[in-house]
Amino acid sequence: MNQALLASVEDASLNASAPPQQLWLDGWLVRFCPGKAKRARSINAVAPGRLPFVEKLRRAQAIYRDAGLPVVARVTPFSQPTGFDADWDALGYQCFDATHVMVAELASVSASHALAPALVMTHTDAQTYADTVGALRGSAPDQRAAHAQRLRVSPVPYEGWLLQRDGELLACGQFAREGEFVGLYDVFTAPQARGQGLAKLLCAQLLDKAREQGARCAYLQVESQNTPAIAVYRALGFAPGYDYHYRALDPAAAL
Repeated sequence: MNQALLASVEDASLNASAPPQQLWLDGWLVRFCPGKAKRARSINAVAPGRLPFVEKLRRAQAIYRDAGLPVVARVTPFSQPTGFDADWDALGYQCFDATHVMVAELASVSASHALAPALVMTHTDAQTYADTVGALRGSAPDQRAAHAQRLRVSPVPYEGWLLQRDGELLACGQFAREGEFVGLYDVFTAPQARGQGLAKLLCAQLLDKAREQGARCAYLQVESQNTPAIAVYRALGFAPGYDYHYRALDPAAAL
């Protein structure tokens, strides 16, 4: 896949996941949002910088200590400099949560079919969406509050949607569109509604809405071990783009 396109996808995903709690540290984008999403509470090395790695890490450790969070680094093919991953490995930071970024040109994605009469798509506000998906995931109240805050102040607007039948929540998902790029986020199917093709239906509806607004290229992140979700996204027309992973001294404490 075109590397320039993938670099633009990475830029779009960084913009869409920007929390209010972030600082620029000599080429590192240090994010320390107390929510559940690791992309909003991790270090992203987007420029080489001038300071030695150990000095930047010392300063980042102070930021995370003050925030009451563990130090987490996100490592992508675009991390700079090229030895970024090896530096963490040498200090005992373990690799965890390998993630695929999948990409689709919307021109090649078929438009969704009309919803069955009993199904309803409902647009919702940031707080309601964060509470809804947080309840499905079992997120703590402070994580839900942080999620809602991030959605409200995001530089890239989010649209959260609920798929319901007779008032019962079946699935939810949201998208963030920046120009021609749109990212799918926080797609979740209620346990009692799984295995019915609802995630694919919901995502197709979201992509249609984004396409109507001018989106041309869609992306999403999915954990590499989540084979059911990967199958759904492949069926929609998404293809592998690039992978990333996280580093932490204690991955269990960083989840």
